[in-house]
Amino acid sequence: MNIGFTYDLRRDYTAMGFSDEETAEFDSDVTIDAIEAALQGLGHEVSRIGNIYELTRRLAAGDRWDMAFNICEGLYGTARESQVPALLDAYRIPYTFSGPLTLAVSLDKAIAKKLVMQAGVPTPEFSVIHSLDDIGHQKFQGENIFPLFVKPLTEGTGKGISADSIVWDPDAFRKQCTDLLARFGQPVLVEKYLPGREFTAGIIGTGKNAECIGVLEITLNKEAEPEVYSYLNKEFYEERVVYSLVEDKKIISEAADIALRAYRALGCRDAGRADLKADAQGKLSFLEINPLAGLHPVRSDLSILCGKIGVPYTQLISRIVDSASQRVGETSDQAHAKTAM
Repeated sequence: MNIGFTYDLRRDYTAMGFSDEETAEFDSDVTIDAIEAALQGLGHEVSRIGNIYELTRRLAAGDRWDMAFNICEGLYGTARESQVPALLDAYRIPYTFSGPLTLAVSLDKAIAKKLVMQAGVPTPEFSVIHSLDDIGHQKFQGENIFPLFVKPLTEGTGKGISADSIVWDPDAFRKQCTDLLARFGQPVLVEKYLPGREFTAGIIGTGKNAECIGVLEITLNKEAEPEVYSYLNKEFYEERVVYSLVEDKKIISEAADIALRAYRALGCRDAGRADLKADAQGKLSFLEINPLAGLHPVRSDLSILCGKIGVPYTQLISRIVDSASQRVGETSDQAHAKTAM
């Protein structure tokens, strides 16, 4: 196929003055080069496009592709991840990964949690702080509500998460909410803090064909910020984080069940990751989902997982493209069948 490659290159944005934290979700040249090489190795012709501004220019110039390999995260708006897929939909160009609706509701962690709860997926009790006025009226009341976990509502890659995200008293709670509201200009998600083990489950496929390919446990060492899989811990994971392939069949089964139910309930496609954490009794709960999982060949969780289960990077990219091609083909067949009727 002739594949158009859409992405947000981190250095493009840092050159414009954006900070490392602001651009944390964007990709490095290493990632872009690796994906392009994998696609070319699979026999595809690759046309590098870049971000939404370049995509808009190319579409207006009349450029078209058989499929887009899309990993754009976007920069502005609560539906920033949905902008490129929506544009591709408008031009009827198929693409990898989830559609605009899934990306929008998954980015808003509260909406995602509400939807997976309706599907019977366990998730910690939560509340949303839209302004400082909400702090005194949020749903957690009483003296025994702490500790709570506080983080930005629509960020990823650990942005806004630090050791201070775990709050143990009303003063710390107000201080952290005030800081996050000011820094990120968006609501704050408040959850009951789960003190147990932390996992991430990798998923490939779509709908009934989706499968959990493995589960990683995330363990912080003595060099890490304690208790939290934070922005800094992720950024400096080599010195701070240990990733271990889970072999306990009970944990794998529980994690896979929760991850797949959440993935399907949210309509995720082709590949993604679900983050899970255990309570004090060891029971797992859904934290959030990443329908645009990072694809750095060495640093990203999904790539690390694939390496530990013996799936080469090129095979990971192949399975993503195959999943997209299969569902596009099924949609085309259904459209032809309706026309024939």
